[in-house]
Amino acid sequence: MWIKELKLKNYRNYREIKAQFSSGLNIFIGKNAQGKTNFLEAIYFLSLTRSHRTRFDKELIRFNKREALISGYIQRSDAKIPLEISLSDRGRVTKVNHLKQAKLSDYVGTMTVVLFAPEDLQLVKGAPRLRRKFMDIDLGQIKPVYLSDLSHYNHVLKQRNTYLKTAEKIDSDFLAVLNEQLADYGSRVIGHRSAFIRDLEKEADKHHQIISNDLERLHIHYSSSVPYTDYSETYKEFIKQLQKKQARDMIKKNTSVGPHRDDLEFFINDINADFGSQGQHRSLILSLKLAEIELIKAVTGDYPILLLDDVMSELDSQRQTKLLQGIKENVQTFITTTSLEHLTNLPDNLKIFMIDQGQIKEENPKIT
Repeated sequence: MWIKELKLKNYRNYREIKAQFSSGLNIFIGKNAQGKTNFLEAIYFLSLTRSHRTRFDKELIRFNKREALISGYIQRSDAKIPLEISLSDRGRVTKVNHLKQAKLSDYVGTMTVVLFAPEDLQLVKGAPRLRRKFMDIDLGQIKPVYLSDLSHYNHVLKQRNTYLKTAEKIDSDFLAVLNEQLADYGSRVIGHRSAFIRDLEKEADKHHQIISNDLERLHIHYSSSVPYTDYSETYKEFIKQLQKKQARDMIKKNTSVGPHRDDLEFFINDINADFGSQGQHRSLILSLKLAEIELIKAVTGDYPILLLDDVMSELDSQRQTKLLQGIKENVQTFITTTSLEHLTNLPDNLKIFMIDQGQIKEENPKIT
């Protein structure tokens, strides 16, 4: 899979532009604050209908404009597919093949991406929500039913928390109904995540051994407030935990059990990666990103698009080489950078774009 063309209208600092890409490597060069990351963000947004930098769509619309449009088309192994997202103060409209999509799960997964950005280096030691977001984005692309189950779970969770906060007197029968719904969808979410982490660990460990020259093994532990065995047993345990924590939840007026509290733990040679070096953290994240590419290919049949947002300068020459070697020839890749000086071993199949003040211009690559 690769994106052939992208059009932006009133998106961030872009007035109206169009660019056509190489199916191999594409490099965006420019000084800081010129729009390199904005352009990469637009590709990410076209894939996932969300930004990796903000939760508010209005921030994506050009200053003093009321609407923005992101469109393009991707080439898959069996078809060319137009995609379009329009944003306005009335909300957003998503289209696949010019047809409006009513549900998020009908859109996400049409075009898959893997993003490696500087903030990903916080994945090991950052807040648990970052690791949950990591799982949600990857799973949402390869398993549409996960997005549906997660959406239903979050809806019931919001209902339960609102009820705990606003009810003058708790109706135990009504709370029991909410508990049953929460346990149902929550058990499904935990099941999806457990299977995903097992597959991710297996693939990431392979890459980590290569990157570390066979000196390190990587283990990923999915830490859930309700351990997963199978749906039936997990559901029973979920109900039991909710009943056990009910008094606490009524006092705190929130829900203490469920996948919204879950986390991931990373271990290098059986030692918690929190205690690892900065270099080990970089190798770990690099292993995860390369594993994501392989998992998406295994499930969907197409390689995802790889977005590298200003991370090459964060990697030493050895890890840069491992990354470029780990990218398959048929993985379309986008890199943002301020210069080509620190990039080595670049392939012949590439396009270079200069970005300056919201303008993009294709350059004739002269790589030495």
